[in-house]
Amino acid sequence: MSTSACDRMPDQPSSVSSAVPESPIDADHAAFITTAGVSISVGSSSADLLPSITRGIGCRVVPDRLRASVFVVAEQSRDLLDDVRDTRRIAVVFSEPHSHRTLQIKGRDAVVEALEAGDRDRIERYRAAFSAELGEIGFGPLFTHALIDSGGGEVVAIAFTPCAAFDQTPGPRAGEPLAHAK
Repeated sequence: MSTSACDRMPDQPSSVSSAVPESPIDADHAAFITTAGVSISVGSSSADLLPSITRGIGCRVVPDRLRASVFVVAEQSRDLLDDVRDTRRIAVVFSEPHSHRTLQIKGRDAVVEALEAGDRDRIERYRAAFSAELGEIGFGPLFTHALIDSGGGEVVAIAFTPCAAFDQTPGPRAGEPLAHAK
């Protein structure tokens, strides 16, 4: 028996269910969000459902795809980080500018963490890939640098269990769950 990662409540110990959780993202989706140089928008909301948003500057996905982390500049993301700490809700949109291929992944157990070993290298690879992606559609490296510059400030990770994922590419499949959107 398998179950979605969303079937388990955020504070429920994994030992409560004997079912093996499944990730809503497959290996192709994981590669797309971690290596394709996609634009990353990170959203949350307050307890009163007021939205907050910030730009992500990279992403990490564990090999079984049951946990993802997005990196954000703390100073530029205060409202969002407060909302994540209060509600643990997160929605992340990954969009490839030249093709408009877009995925949205949601979680409801998000936590703010320090970067892990290797994350700074992931962020630098993301910057290079995103700069190359924007270069393909005519934006120079100065524009990209200004768009995703951390200004030397603190960068944190927001880790979460992907519990729902959707194809958000404009077109007839927009809004379909990823399991049915291939």
